[in-house]
Amino acid sequence: MGLSVHWSCFAVLSCLLFMGCKVWCDCPDEGMQMAGGHYTLSKQLRSGSLLVYHCPEGLYPSPALSRLCQPDGTWRPKPKRFSPQRCRIVECPDPNVLEYTNIHPPQVKYFVDNETTYECYSGYTMRGSTRRVCLPNGKWSGSTPICSRDSGNDCADPGIPAGATRTGNIFRVDERVKYSCNGKLFLVGSKERVCQENGQWTGKEPACYYKHTYDTPLEVSEAFGSAIKETLTTLEPLDDTQEGRKIRISKNGTLNIYIAVDISESIEDTHFTDARNAVAKLISKISSFSVTPNYEIIFFSSEINEVVNILDYLDGKIVLGNVKNELDNYKVGDRNNAGTDLNLVFTTFLERMAIIKQRSGDEGFKEHRHVIIVFTDGAYNMGGSPTFTVEKIKNMVYMNQTGEPKTPSREEFLDIYIFAIGAEIIDEDLQPLVAGTGGQHYFRLKDKKDNLQEAFDEIIDEEEVKGLCGLHKDYDTGSRDSKRKMYPWWAYIVVQNGGTKKCLGALVTPQFVLTAAHCFTFGDLPEHVTVEIDDGQGKVKRVKTFKLHPEYNINAKVKDGVKEFYDYDVALIQLEKDVEISSVARPICIPCTQETSDALQLVGESTCKQQEQVLLKNQLEKLNFLTKIGNTVEEKDAHAKLGDNRGACVRHALEADGITLDNLEVAVTDNFLCTGGRNPFRDHIACTGDSGGAVFKNYEHRTVQVALVSWGTKNVCKAGGVVESVETSRDFHMNLFRVVPFLKSILGNDTQDEYVPLQFLKN
Repeated sequence: MGLSVHWSCFAVLSCLLFMGCKVWCDCPDEGMQMAGGHYTLSKQLRSGSLLVYHCPEGLYPSPALSRLCQPDGTWRPKPKRFSPQRCRIVECPDPNVLEYTNIHPPQVKYFVDNETTYECYSGYTMRGSTRRVCLPNGKWSGSTPICSRDSGNDCADPGIPAGATRTGNIFRVDERVKYSCNGKLFLVGSKERVCQENGQWTGKEPACYYKHTYDTPLEVSEAFGSAIKETLTTLEPLDDTQEGRKIRISKNGTLNIYIAVDISESIEDTHFTDARNAVAKLISKISSFSVTPNYEIIFFSSEINEVVNILDYLDGKIVLGNVKNELDNYKVGDRNNAGTDLNLVFTTFLERMAIIKQRSGDEGFKEHRHVIIVFTDGAYNMGGSPTFTVEKIKNMVYMNQTGEPKTPSREEFLDIYIFAIGAEIIDEDLQPLVAGTGGQHYFRLKDKKDNLQEAFDEIIDEEEVKGLCGLHKDYDTGSRDSKRKMYPWWAYIVVQNGGTKKCLGALVTPQFVLTAAHCFTFGDLPEHVTVEIDDGQGKVKRVKTFKLHPEYNINAKVKDGVKEFYDYDVALIQLEKDVEISSVARPICIPCTQETSDALQLVGESTCKQQEQVLLKNQLEKLNFLTKIGNTVEEKDAHAKLGDNRGACVRHALEADGITLDNLEVAVTDNFLCTGGRNPFRDHIACTGDSGGAVFKNYEHRTVQVALVSWGTKNVCKAGGVVESVETSRDFHMNLFRVVPFLKSILGNDTQDEYVPLQFLKN
């Protein structure tokens, strides 16, 4: 690889010197590897590619978090020969800065899982946590321990955070304390705090962070989510304000929410997608409250890409439903991401506020509440610092104009939240931009695409809708139950009757699991079958009964030259007890039910044909299925060859072992979907143990099963796993649209009272 890179650079140099070409070198991959972790590339090794290092939880990349490929074929920062990239154990700030406190054990450095205990000197009283643990995100658990004694001060001792230094030890009214961080740490929160007459300190309690420190989804959910869950309901208090709430709106007031998402080159595609989805989730949550805000939503790099203009709201040209559609329709590939102008974002918001003020007048503008939410890493290289523009926004909202008598504080009418995302975050540029009274306004998220979306998921209460089919999480958090939340319907089936057979299945109602009929053989009884679904109430589920499709007969075509005939290869397993429905165990949607029509947002009296046209509309339809690896599952990709593409795919069935005839119509009926091969896409192939698993499609954050894994032409992977198809291997999946009568006869049976039936469509 190194030789090819050198030669390509030599060619570039020659071209530049003799022919005036504009050509860029690829960057080398030598020396990029990292012990204990891995890296991802946004554009392979091409110029402008962002290389981001990733480590397991509790570790962080060192010495670099990321590198950028330069046009001359070099990385910035350059890898150091004598300081190889590796994953280091996360360190927490030194707690030995606390006053009047004994800390056990005393150590030079404190790492993940290190535990400390705190004891005050004689005569001092403890506030805060007496025991703390160093967490994987680089923070200490609990709250800062403070040892103080009653000295008649107006304000309580504000304490000293781990890793910090404080100047100021007098806690009287108007006295100040100042904070700074030691070593390589940087300060988050207030650098200076003032003791007020009410006995409270101004600002926010500071903390010292390393560059590897981040806010967990739970912390984001609790801090930011509380402002959504508890403060967006408009009340009608006597004084026309919602006292004690972060977002205060008069009973005749208006809430304006401005959202900006960074799509520049320094932001990975996964961060952009996650931020966009998180914004959609946030808007959905806000819509459940009595407040109906106006929205301004932009994506930005060096230019502004306006998704929703707040002035259209004021003119009545847009409704909430359009906002989500606009967000969903804005794709990663649509972006022009050269350069970053963060100042342009705030200038745009300032211009919108100025027009709103002009339209509503000074008195009317007083009733407008403004919330600005920005997702960025702060790496702007155009437009200059946005600090001055933010001050203009504050001046406009606060209405503190020069020369006028001092007016009451209007700080509660403006909140600016910064969600710092990306591999490299410029904290010193972003922190000064936040504004608002009370609560955290600056959130630092780990270089992990699921972090933000997980946090916003926590804000949304799914309790009332958790039983809806196809609900799932869109990302892998790396936690123990993460894959169950991504595929909460997957089931593992074991049949032990002499030998042992293992299959996958899908939960389709709280009491039924759908799988393949060939997972069972003559003589198998319910007591021979166990189903594993980890719903938190016991992993192994006992089986009450199972039923195979009445037309399934594996020996039906032996005389015709088909040793094993898998038509109608479908079965339903009924469990003795309902599965406990939650985020880790809930049903998948299946064809031709009203539940699936609702998931597909089909209005009116929909039909089964309409569902099929939505889910299998392309001649190359991308689908997914699962394979079990250890105690979890991984996702596989495949493309169903439909229409004109089906014939070329199906003909490979004649190459399967056990098929000796030349008549395709006998070997493979129209009840199967065909996937596999390497043209035009390299499909994954089903392995031993994948049988019975759901073949599914995600649609608008809902999962619909369209088929199940049945049989294949070649046994490419006996041991399982995520394996690519060879040129001639094909998989055949039982198309559920072709076996609806069987599914309806059991799952839609409304003549019994054992379980709640599904509502199947009439047509």
